Amino acid sequence: MRRRPPSSRRRGGLLPLLALTAGAAWLAPHVARRRRAVQAVAPELRSPGLFVPTDLTPRRVRLANALPVRPAELGPDVRLREERTADGVPLRVVERTDRTGTTGALVWIHGGGYVLGSAVADDETAARLARDLGVLVVNVEYRLAGVAPAPAGVEDCFSALRWVHERAATLGVDPARVAVGGASAGGGLAACLAQLAHDRGVDVALQALVYPMLDDRTVLRTDHGGTGTFVWTPASNRLGWTTYLGHAPGSAEPVPYAVAARRGDLAGLAPAWIGVGDLDLFHAEDVAYAERLRAAGVACELVEIPGAYHGSDGFFPAAPQTVQLRESLNEALRRVLVPGR
Repeated sequence: MRRRPPSSRRRGGLLPLLALTAGAAWLAPHVARRRRAVQAVAPELRSPGLFVPTDLTPRRVRLANALPVRPAELGPDVRLREERTADGVPLRVVERTDRTGTTGALVWIHGGGYVLGSAVADDETAARLARDLGVLVVNVEYRLAGVAPAPAGVEDCFSALRWVHERAATLGVDPARVAVGGASAGGGLAACLAQLAHDRGVDVALQALVYPMLDDRTVLRTDHGGTGTFVWTPASNRLGWTTYLGHAPGSAEPVPYAVAARRGDLAGLAPAWIGVGDLDLFHAEDVAYAERLRAAGVACELVEIPGAYHGSDGFFPAAPQTVQLRESLNEALRRVLVPGR
């Protein structure tokens, strides 16, 4: 039996919790439906966990956020320190121990549907990016929607971006080589951050969006074409957007910089990289956003991973689909963050 590495067990810790809080009447028909759906998943990304229901409820969000998060052992080749912006936003700053001179920097934003997650839980991701790229990674502890609704989260991320620019010389960072990125809701926040930074005149070299949560109007769709069955579902999407926006998704014009796909004019934004699996609930909205960026004259690389569902890279870090996603992301970041590329 394949054993998941410690990082995957931590990131997948929500699944047993949901199983314990679910009823049993659904079991037989649920398993039959899931068995059919699993056939579309790449074999390398299949596991018994795909049969566990993952629809979020307010109670499950509270329980998940109450679980302690144990900091990861990052290894001797990277160092981590805690900082705060002038606005009091906590930052976890990660770099290789041998980083010298002036490099690029990446402002990284964790996922969790706007209602879950923490920067601590993304320490390993930040360390991997710092290790692979040799750049400074600033991991942001933004306020979740249950604490403060939109646009609080993106304002926290902007505070982090401004912190990097204002301290670039001290940090050993080239201010022309500062990227923003994140996964899932973190990708959605990174896309909104790129818009906010553009409007406020703060440079962003690249927006790196890993299966980003971009459009609340996806909640209004009833036919998802086989996407959204695993991990992040339509029910979870409705809860996440409703909590973040403070009203029913898709029913009203959201506050500025809350929903990236609702912005009308995308011209002039930073170049983008978008990666998403074709079984991800966000697949259609991510492809549509990439097409709109290109139509607006913004360079955008779109990577679609066949047979991959939302967050599958966290469960199967060695799978070829995960390797493809991460290598493409790294190469896009190297081109703008690493001198001489």
